[in-house]
Amino acid sequence: MHYRALGRTGLKVSVLSFGASSLGGVFRATDDTEAIRTVHVALDLGINFIDVSPYYGATKAETVLGRALKNIARDRYLLATKVGQYGDSQFDFTAARVTRSLDESCARLGVDYIDLLQCHDIEFADLNQIVNETLPALVKLRDAGRIGHIGITGLPLKVFTGVLDRTAPGLVETILSFCRYELNDTALDSLISDCIQKGVGIINASPTGMGLLTERGVPTWHPAPPAMVAGARRAVDYCQSVGADIVKLAVQFCVAHPGIATTLVGSANPDNIRKNIAYVEEPIDFELMAKVLEILKPIRNHNFTRGHPENRDPIVA
Repeated sequence: MHYRALGRTGLKVSVLSFGASSLGGVFRATDDTEAIRTVHVALDLGINFIDVSPYYGATKAETVLGRALKNIARDRYLLATKVGQYGDSQFDFTAARVTRSLDESCARLGVDYIDLLQCHDIEFADLNQIVNETLPALVKLRDAGRIGHIGITGLPLKVFTGVLDRTAPGLVETILSFCRYELNDTALDSLISDCIQKGVGIINASPTGMGLLTERGVPTWHPAPPAMVAGARRAVDYCQSVGADIVKLAVQFCVAHPGIATTLVGSANPDNIRKNIAYVEEPIDFELMAKVLEILKPIRNHNFTRGHPENRDPIVA
């Protein structure tokens, strides 16, 4: 496993990291014993960064992860969780709530310290509140030694610049972006240079676009328009026709970008996490990648967005 600096946090994170939403049964019904074993396999094979949230599985993901970490030495992993989102339409970014949320997460996770605390999906927030109330509350927690670092997460890219441009250097130390740097959409690349200049670490998630680039295909709730789903399917079908695994290619594509500190992959299946980790160590088939990128060209950087109207990205279709 390779490791990269997470911005200027001083943390070195594995280039592939563990997204624990899967432990909450977000994508399918899961077996807790198998999920716990998956966490142990990930750690044993070199992953050292784990990302979770109280939102995932209505606190189940944090609870199961806490059980998985119970007998693991605290210096073997870096732990990130989130504040602000607690249900599909339940958001609360007030200072009091996010402070209480940290206490609740620590209790479920069985720890007294969180390495990275992130404001979750800030496109559903008033960014004025994030800047003037939520982040100052997290700074107090950081100053008190309860957390190590502060980050923000979201789908629309504009929310990142909307906060970073209004806060002092070093206040927001990381961003977590999903579905915006993958084989079919590399729009996140437009922010990477500026983030590096500001010392902000970049966490990338959903290298398969929440199922777009998988043989199983997208779940029914997926927000991608039909043309985008069909375009991605053509790439999946091509890989199948030549006996290639598009998930392997998708993971390798994301991890190859030197400006992205880590890419999150989620699974509650130990065999799947072994495969994902193995992909990172295997050579890239650049001829295949070029062919897949060519197939995906008609939907290149096509996107979907969400959140408050003022926080949404323009749609490219």
